[in-house]
Amino acid sequence: MDIATIIGIVGGAAMIVMSVMTSGGSLGGILDIPSAAMTIGGSYFAIWIAAPMKKCLGLFKVMGKAFKVPDFGEKNIVVNMQALSEKARREGILALEDGLDDLEDPFMKMGLRLVVDGTDGNIIRAVMENEMNQCEARHMSWINIVNQWAGFAPGFGMMGTVVGLIGMLNNLEDKSSLGPNMAVALITTLYGSMMANWLITPFSQKLLDQNAQEMRSKEMVIEGVLAIQAGENPRIMAQKLLTYLDPVTRKAIEADVLKD
Repeated sequence: MDIATIIGIVGGAAMIVMSVMTSGGSLGGILDIPSAAMTIGGSYFAIWIAAPMKKCLGLFKVMGKAFKVPDFGEKNIVVNMQALSEKARREGILALEDGLDDLEDPFMKMGLRLVVDGTDGNIIRAVMENEMNQCEARHMSWINIVNQWAGFAPGFGMMGTVVGLIGMLNNLEDKSSLGPNMAVALITTLYGSMMANWLITPFSQKLLDQNAQEMRSKEMVIEGVLAIQAGENPRIMAQKLLTYLDPVTRKAIEADVLKD
């Protein structure tokens, strides 16, 4: 569970409530079901026009990834790649075939299978980079839909405000209702801004960060596979892969992988 996401949602809600209460308002004054239906429901169903049904239905599952801390195993990649490199230098490239089925990472398994098959290094890089790029493209297609929702929400908020103003202007003879009606009309603008800036856009940014982490781990795998294919010194390969890690993680395993 990503505690940062929880803190952001709860903390943002707390700041909104505090602002309302300290400005002389009440929570009941910013709660309006028709406004929520216009902003939340309207903007969501606009996505159904912009995207395939499959993605509209799967959108919430994808956004749910923002509540999880992903582990792409960068530390294990360094350790495993060094062990495989030492095995290849000691027993030969073909010796790697025995342990391929035990690898949990399908991307690493694919690359090493190409190495065992005697594939040229340039072809291995091309195949693995294409696989990585297609994976990122799939991620970005989902993230783009999240971004579209963030863009639609304020627009529907403004539409709701216009609808509310029209209703208010149709009842100008009732002077006592002008203030409350104006407040309700503006609530949809508030909802649209909250959706875009407090929730949906931050979710999109977290998904982007997770995508970047996964692509970095795949780059590490590509570098390791190509180093094994080229017969590179395992220690030199490990040093290359360590550069991808943050200082804390790097320090934790550096002594083990670079030991003489």
